[in-house]
Amino acid sequence: MFNSNDRFLGSYNSLDGTVEFYGRIKSLLQPDFKVLDYGAGRGQWFFEDASKYRRSLRDLKTDVKEFIGVDVSPVVLTNPITSRNLHQEQPHGSLPLEAESIDIIICDYVLEHLSVADLEFLRREAQRLLKPGGFFCARTPHYWNCVCVGARLVRQSLHSGALRLFQPERKPEDIFPTQYRCNTHRQVSQWFAGWSNYSYTYVPEPGYCMGNRYVFALLSLVHRLAPSGLTGNLFVFLQKP
Repeated sequence: MFNSNDRFLGSYNSLDGTVEFYGRIKSLLQPDFKVLDYGAGRGQWFFEDASKYRRSLRDLKTDVKEFIGVDVSPVVLTNPITSRNLHQEQPHGSLPLEAESIDIIICDYVLEHLSVADLEFLRREAQRLLKPGGFFCARTPHYWNCVCVGARLVRQSLHSGALRLFQPERKPEDIFPTQYRCNTHRQVSQWFAGWSNYSYTYVPEPGYCMGNRYVFALLSLVHRLAPSGLTGNLFVFLQKP
């Protein structure tokens, strides 16, 4: 199966979104920080990512005082890359963490799956848990990204089949329903009004190329020519007042 990363030294693409996103997070870290990964899941990248460098960027456990994984699924308890893990049994119940005890919250490809009620909970907990000046960092597809537009046009019950076609490497346990309630710059600003906003749109390498080099080449051309909102991700970087 074709993988665009195979032709690059280090097995990561020159437009690699993971390198950009986690490189930005790494620039914020201090050894005494406590970092919370909200929606940490089972840490599938630890088992499946072929790039040692990309894995090293995501492995924050040795860079900070504590790296905590949280998820509504109990699978998070098997996550091997955090200092400790919390299963959020009550979806909108406060997390068992002290107020203003966290320096950075990470939500990597999580916002697009949250309902309005979920986002209200997340905003409330981010406000409660982050220290003053702490950061909320999220990566999520832009609302007008052509993949998101396609997902909204296809019934949720058909998403698994569509993803098997466009991302054949994706495992069924890593497919979740989508909502897209906080996926534009305006929505981010509305949900986190009053926070310092350093967010931007980033256009990465095509991620849904069906494992085909010709589809990848065509989508790469589209990524270069189309407006960034149609092909990009939102990299959300917010600082609590």
